[in-house]
Amino acid sequence: MSSASLPVFRQSLGHLRHIVQKGINDAQARSYAPQVLMQARLAPDMLPFSRQVTVACDVVKIWGHRMQGLEPPKYPNDETTLEQLQDRIDQTLAWLATIPADVLDGTEEQSITMPASNGQTQTMYSEDYLKHWAIPNLFFHITTAYAILRHNGVPLGKRDFLYGPDTP
Repeated sequence: MSSASLPVFRQSLGHLRHIVQKGINDAQARSYAPQVLMQARLAPDMLPFSRQVTVACDVVKIWGHRMQGLEPPKYPNDETTLEQLQDRIDQTLAWLATIPADVLDGTEEQSITMPASNGQTQTMYSEDYLKHWAIPNLFFHITTAYAILRHNGVPLGKRDFLYGPDTP
């Protein structure tokens, strides 16, 4: 479980941080207020860029806490700048580094119960929770954040998504 989760989360959040940095760089290069990107969205009923980033961080945080049998903390989601979003990613990465691999390994069949719609709950094995909820949810929000910036003219390519700051 640790090798299927921790490296994926670290790499993905690192790439998200890189994508946010590209937004900062683009705002400086084209002389516009970076806050414009904070509220940008692809469709009126979608979350804005800032929430795509915070939700991506929350997916990792919530997963890690549930895997350890802990109640996930709630964060205020009050970031107003791209730099604050980077700080949120950095805090999530720092917290992720505190999860020892041995806490995760061997927990594939541990039951995870989480809230579902209409006040119900959903229970699944932790391996299914990782593979079919946490990782896809993380990728969805990072992909959407990428698409929002790309749609707004930030010069991003597939390599930024796949390789992050190590883009060849």
